Amino acid sequence: MSKVLVVYASMTGNTEEMAEAIAEGVTQAGAEVVLKEAFDARAAELNDYDGIIIGAYTWGDGELPDEFIDFFEEMGSLNLSGKVAAAFGSGDTSYPIYCAAVDMIEAKLKELGAAISAECIKFEYNASEDEKEQGRNLGRQIAGLVAVAG
Repeated sequence: MSKVLVVYASMTGNTEEMAEAIAEGVTQAGAEVVLKEAFDARAAELNDYDGIIIGAYTWGDGELPDEFIDFFEEMGSLNLSGKVAAAFGSGDTSYPIYCAAVDMIEAKLKELGAAISAECIKFEYNASEDEKEQGRNLGRQIAGLVAVAG
């Protein structure tokens, strides 16, 4: 069975809710999913999964959240070639750079050789039901791609 890892950082629960919706979609598509908060995950674990979906909220003027930085930096030594990946996260449109953390995650995944196989999901504050459905669709899409690749 294909395995997908969803790693996220969430302060208020908004990004966590989206991570749960994404994980629900992965399960609906018949793949095994593991959902982890970034501070409970090790970057090396990414090697053990066929699909990788990573999310974080954007902090301040476009920074990664503190509890995500160690995980993000640990990713630098990985080779994710052959992995199917996507990024998601929440932000605030009142800042000059909207959801910058999502862009940083996606760029890091590409830099490490992962195939970005779905459009990233960006949402403001807490996701609407429509946005959560986009998350479930993202989960189903990634699960479908890893099933085909596996």
